[in-house]
Amino acid sequence: MRRASSKLLSYLQKPHTKTPISLFSRDLASTLDNSVAYPSKPHFKSCSKTQSLLFSNVNSYLFQGSPSQNLNTLVDPVAENASQMSSRQRKIKERSNLEDAFESAESIEEMLKAFKDMESCFDEKDLGLACLKLGLKLDQEGEDPEKTLSFAQRALRILDDSDNGNSNNSSRLSLPVAMTLQLLGSSCFNLKRFNESLGYLNRANRMLSRLEGESSYHADQVLPILHAVQFELFNVKTAMGRREEALTHLRKALEIKERTLEEDSRELGKANRDVAEAYVAVLNFKEALPFCLKALEIHKSQLGHNSVEVAYDRRLLGVIYTGLEEHEKALEQNQLSQKVLKNWGRSSDLLRAEIDAANMQIALGRYEEAVNTLKGVVQQTDKESEDRAMVFTSLAKALCNQDKFADAKRCLEIASGILDKKERTSPHVVAEAFMEISMQYEAMNEFETAISLLKRALTMLEKLPQEQHLVGTVSARIGWLLLLTGKVEQAIPYLEDAAERLKESFGPKHYGVGYVYNNLGAAYLELDRPQSAAQIFAYAKEIMDVSLGPHHVDSIEACQNLSKAYAAMGSYPLAINFQEKVVESLEGHGPSAQEELNEAVQVLEHLKEKASTAVSETLMNALPLSEDDEPFPEKNSQSAISASER
Repeated sequence: MRRASSKLLSYLQKPHTKTPISLFSRDLASTLDNSVAYPSKPHFKSCSKTQSLLFSNVNSYLFQGSPSQNLNTLVDPVAENASQMSSRQRKIKERSNLEDAFESAESIEEMLKAFKDMESCFDEKDLGLACLKLGLKLDQEGEDPEKTLSFAQRALRILDDSDNGNSNNSSRLSLPVAMTLQLLGSSCFNLKRFNESLGYLNRANRMLSRLEGESSYHADQVLPILHAVQFELFNVKTAMGRREEALTHLRKALEIKERTLEEDSRELGKANRDVAEAYVAVLNFKEALPFCLKALEIHKSQLGHNSVEVAYDRRLLGVIYTGLEEHEKALEQNQLSQKVLKNWGRSSDLLRAEIDAANMQIALGRYEEAVNTLKGVVQQTDKESEDRAMVFTSLAKALCNQDKFADAKRCLEIASGILDKKERTSPHVVAEAFMEISMQYEAMNEFETAISLLKRALTMLEKLPQEQHLVGTVSARIGWLLLLTGKVEQAIPYLEDAAERLKESFGPKHYGVGYVYNNLGAAYLELDRPQSAAQIFAYAKEIMDVSLGPHHVDSIEACQNLSKAYAAMGSYPLAINFQEKVVESLEGHGPSAQEELNEAVQVLEHLKEKASTAVSETLMNALPLSEDDEPFPEKNSQSAISASER
C-alpha cells in the first residue's frame, strides 16, 4: 500500500485545473472520466506485509474543473450589490488559496497544516477526498497507522453519506468509496486487525465486481482498484492462515494483469513468479510449476538469459523440482542460477542458492559432494548469522546420512546455539529451523529431543497468526512422534488440532489432512476404538483418492487401514471389500510392488477365513438345542475360548 500511495501522491502533485472542493459532491458526475490508468509496475512483498497494485491518475477525483463552474455563475449581479459581491469573491478566493496550499504540500506536516485551515472554511461533507489523500500520504510514510486509519474512516463516512444521499451521483461515488475501503483494509492489516480488514476488503470487492459491469465505467478505471483489493485479500487471508482461499485471490489478481498487459510484459513475468512462490509456500509444487516456467519464459525473452530475474526464476524452479522429487533437474536449475548471481555480485542470494544446492546433492545421495560444498559455504557466513545455522543444519543432514552421528549432533548443537539467540527477533526463521533440526534427531532415533524442539517451535508459531499452517504441520509431527513412541493418548489432541488447522489453511481435501487422519485413525485403533478409527480412515481415503488418486501408495495405505478398522469391528464383509481394492490397486503397480501384493493377498485370505468362521459360529448359535441334546459345558466353554482366540 505504501508503494500505491507513493505513486498516487506523485501524480497528485502535478498541476491541474481546479474547482472548489465544496462543489465535489454536487458535480462528481462530470469529473470522473478517464480517471484511473493501469500501473506500470507490480508490488509483491512477503506475506506478512500488505500488498497493493500501483494505480495512478486519481487526481481527476480531486479539484477537477467542470465547464459549468466559474465565478460568474456563483453570484447573481442583479440580486447582489457590489460590496456583497466583493465579500463572496473574497471567500471564494480564500477557499481557492487553501486548495492550492493543500495540493502543493509535499510533506505530511504541510498537508496537515493546510487541511486544518481547510476545516475552518469547508463543510465536513466536502472534505471526503482530501481525507482520502491524507490517508494515502500517511500510509506511504508508514509511521502512524492509527492516524492513517482515522483519516480513512472519516473519508468513508463522508463519501458513504454522499453516495447514499444523492441518487444521481451514487454509482459515480462508488469508485472512490471502493478506493477508501481498500485503504481501510490495508490500514487494518498493518495494525493486525485482520477481521476488520477482511470486512472492508470484502465490501470493496463486492462493490467493484458490480461496477465492473456498468457501462458508465471503463475497464481501466475499475480493474486497477479491483486488482489492489484482490492482492490485499490475498495478504489478509494468508495472515489469518486461510492460505487455500488466499490463493484464489492471487490467481484473480494475475488474471486481471493478463487482461490488461501484453503477453510478454516483464510485469506479467513477475506476477507469474509471485503465484508460483505462493503455491510453493503451501507445498503445492505441481501447481507452482507452470507459473514459474511462464515467468522464466517471459524474463528470458525480455531480459536475456543472464538477467537477475531469470536467476531468481531458476532458483525457485530448483525448489519446485526438489518438491517434485526431480532432483537432477533441480540441481541443474540451481547451478544455472548460481552462475548468474555470481556474475551480478549477489552474494546473499548466491549463498542461499549454494545451501539449496547442497541439500539437492544430499537428496541425490551425493553426501561427500554436499559436505565439501557446505564446508566452502560456511567460510562465507558470519559467526552468529542465521545462514551459518542453516549451513550446519544441512551439514548435519549429510553426515547423518553417512551414519556419522556424533559429528552430526555436534553440527546440530552449533546450529541450535546460534538459533537460541535469534528466537525473539526472528521467531519464524528459528521455528522453521527447529523443525528441520528435529527431523535430523528423529533420523538418529533421538525422539525425545525431536519432540522437545518441535514443541519449542510450536510455542513460537502459535503467536504468529500468519503461520497457522505451520502450527498444523508441527502439531501433526508431534502427534506422529508421540504415536511412534507409544504415547497414544498424548498424540490424539495434537493430531486432532493439526487436522482442523490444516483444513482451515489448505482446504479439506489437501493430502496433508489425509496423512493426519491416517495417523489419527491409527491412534483410535490402538486405543480399541475401531468405530472412530473406521470413520477417520474413511475421511483419509476420500481425501487421498481426490488429492493423490486411488492408486497412489498412500491412498492404498488408507484403504488398507480402513479394512483393518472394519475387521476390528467384526464387519468382515466390509473389511474384505476394502482389502480386495488394496490387492487390485497393488496389482496395477507391477513387479515393483510384488512384496506388498503378496502380503495383501495373505491378509485377504486370512479375512475370508475369519469371515467364514464367524458365519459358522453365528449359524451354530442360532440353531436351538433339542430336548434330547445334552449340553456339554466344558466343551462349550473350550469352544468359546477357541473362538475368542481366533
